[in-house]
Amino acid sequence: MTTNGPNKQPTVISNINKTVGEGDKKVKVGISIGDFNGIGIEVILKTLMDVRINEIMVPIVYGSSKIISYHKKSLNINDFNFNIIKSVEFANSKLSNLVNCTDKEVKIELGKSTDIAGSFSIFSLEHAIKDLKKNAIDVLVTAPINKHNIQLNTGPFTGHTEYLATKFETKKYLMLMVAGNLKIGLVTGHIPITEVAGKLTKELILEKIKILNNSLTKDFAIRKPKIAVLGLNPHAGDDGLLGNEEKDIIIPAIESAKEQNILAFGPFAADGIFANNNFNKFDAVLAMYHDQGLIPFKTMAFDDGVNFTAGLPIIRTSPDHGTGYDIAGQNIASPNSFRESLFLAVDIFKRRNIYQEISANPLKIQETKETNNQ
Repeated sequence: MTTNGPNKQPTVISNINKTVGEGDKKVKVGISIGDFNGIGIEVILKTLMDVRINEIMVPIVYGSSKIISYHKKSLNINDFNFNIIKSVEFANSKLSNLVNCTDKEVKIELGKSTDIAGSFSIFSLEHAIKDLKKNAIDVLVTAPINKHNIQLNTGPFTGHTEYLATKFETKKYLMLMVAGNLKIGLVTGHIPITEVAGKLTKELILEKIKILNNSLTKDFAIRKPKIAVLGLNPHAGDDGLLGNEEKDIIIPAIESAKEQNILAFGPFAADGIFANNNFNKFDAVLAMYHDQGLIPFKTMAFDDGVNFTAGLPIIRTSPDHGTGYDIAGQNIASPNSFRESLFLAVDIFKRRNIYQEISANPLKIQETKETNNQ
């Protein structure tokens, strides 16, 4: 059993393994390869080489056999092969599958950001999204991309989170970082720090609290979750001495959440709640901006953290690291975060199904029986 998070709680693999062999249908996990000049394909290969993965899920990678072969050679991997298919309906449930999206030759330059790598990143992602919309795959796990080289092909691109929200026509979503019992959500995401205070409103913070509460209930099976809400300013504003956002915006949002029976508390000073391990008293923490949440998260869980997009109608996870150009092709990248991303996606898929089953209206069955008896 592996462990992660600040308290070294068991990872979700322990929960999944309990169901293996009990007749559950294996989850089809779509995987976009990200930037092929980075470490994405390396961590995918290292993860899928463990054949136990195939007992839990059906991995379906969207890429190119030529690109994969290049990486296998550079990593000296000779004892692993994909089941290469033209489309997802030909996937083998007992193997790791590769949807060969193209046979074109591409120039691979490990450790470099290139136009063609950005183009293929979005090409792989689009193929996976297409199948996700058709329910041909159950969940999506995205390998790291480079926002800059993608923008050369798509225009403004702030990240997977925002891109998927647009593709699935969802305006209410939340970036949620997960590592065992450590969960940190963000009110604002990929925006300049100079714009954060201006973006914060009572309505936005309340919306994010509600998304987080809903996700903790449905996706993580936590009954009546407790949420710690951080302040924006040092010492959470210190009663207005260091800023009024807490008194004018954040506290009213927390009070509104409580009126809706959500257990939200705060605002807490960000340094204190993490330095004193007080976050362990809560099921999740809601940070006001990117680095306020990501710095403590990556400090405590960089090797096995997962980025999960809460609020989407589909399930998407990714490792919490980037392209890793500085170590690309050196065979030293850790697959732990990517592996945990696969496990978490599968776990959330099963929990959502259970939640839907227990939340279904039993009266519909009763009404049908009564109708048939008349």
